[in-house]
Amino acid sequence: MNVTIFGVGYVGLVTGACLAQVGNRVTCVDIDATRIDDLRNGRCPIFEPGLPELLREGTQSGRLQFTTDSIAALENAELVMIAVGTPPDEDGSADVRHVLAVARTLGRQLRHSVTVAVKSTVPVGSCDRVAAVIREELDKRGANVLVEVASNPEFLKEGAALKDFNKPDRIVVGSDSPLVQRQFRTLYAPFNRNRDRLMFMSVRSAELTKYAANALLATRISFINEIANIAEHMGADIEEVRQGIGSDPRIGHHFIYPGCGYGGSCFPKDVRALAAAAHNSGYRAGLLAEVENVNQRQKRALFHKLEALFGGDLRGRTIAIWGLAFKPETDDMREAPSRELMEQLWRAGARVRAYDPVAMEQCRRIYGERDQLVLCDSAEEAADGADALAICTEWRCFWAPDFAELRQRLQRPLIVDGRNLFDPAYVRERGFTYCGVGRGQRLAVDVAERKVTRSA
Repeated sequence: MNVTIFGVGYVGLVTGACLAQVGNRVTCVDIDATRIDDLRNGRCPIFEPGLPELLREGTQSGRLQFTTDSIAALENAELVMIAVGTPPDEDGSADVRHVLAVARTLGRQLRHSVTVAVKSTVPVGSCDRVAAVIREELDKRGANVLVEVASNPEFLKEGAALKDFNKPDRIVVGSDSPLVQRQFRTLYAPFNRNRDRLMFMSVRSAELTKYAANALLATRISFINEIANIAEHMGADIEEVRQGIGSDPRIGHHFIYPGCGYGGSCFPKDVRALAAAAHNSGYRAGLLAEVENVNQRQKRALFHKLEALFGGDLRGRTIAIWGLAFKPETDDMREAPSRELMEQLWRAGARVRAYDPVAMEQCRRIYGERDQLVLCDSAEEAADGADALAICTEWRCFWAPDFAELRQRLQRPLIVDGRNLFDPAYVRERGFTYCGVGRGQRLAVDVAERKVTRSA
């Protein structure tokens, strides 16, 4: 099939590379000429395991092309996918102007009938707006062109996107057109072999399904973080509680790991956008508002623990941070808990020594050069001379450190573990003051605070 994809961000690149790998002819279009040149020259603009190799395979085979010329890209297209960004507006709602700009381009440039699939995460009703804009531009030209608009949301996890695309849990298509449904069955046949993962539904239901999925996952994270905070106050261990509730098959173990909050490009944006869309429809989504509130409080939890450990005064302290990306296997720092922690530490007069396996360049791009930030070449180097270690991302390289070496490198043996990587008793036996999330250590924090204050 001849597929044209507008947008060479995360979704567009993964979709294009995977569709080209199974034999489709894919043309990716973007207005960013520099990014298109990078892609043509084999440079992948995002970090995603396996994606650079797949992009090279597609371009070398000739099945995957990149261009800024939308007219040429549409010449032979049978299916057009819109995969441009929908950044949050000031009120938290999704800004769909880029999606509608593509729709206007399609209406002005299409010369034959096509199916248009919206893969961007858009509010309910956006596909109707896309169809209306395309039809408006076609009517201006007097063009007799049939354009079917469908919703085809993506469900890709950063760090596992290729696996998610090639072996999807579900493939959601919003369209009641038999022609469009047949087209999508053909397109996704290589990814739909051992059982039927295609789910056809109304356009609006498909649009809402994407938001509902992310909102529910975010809700589970905020819920377990709230329980972790309760456990901390009551002297219970959230790890034992987590295993106890996760054994219930109605609950399961997925997304009930407590920590320092969720981040990234999807959950924060989509929770706010769904709440804003509900408000605009006349409904107050109180649960979604509280999911967001809990998450914002949780992102500040590590700072408050460090503040308590140092008696409320972090001026002149140096804090080592392990992990800058919002999750492992990505360099994405959008709304990452590490950013909230660093910015609070700087406001409090502290310095930061940080390390992340892949997000260092992103951190430099965001914060530039500053006296309060030292980006280190290794986790061990980040700990050198620091007054405490804070863990923000659960990269595997942090799971089993040499605690004897770590204690020698740290100025004070203090660990604030925002991802509960370590067993508290094991770490404390090795001479550390250890604070996890919800590990029943509220009294331990109070004791540690007195110890640190005396030693300082």
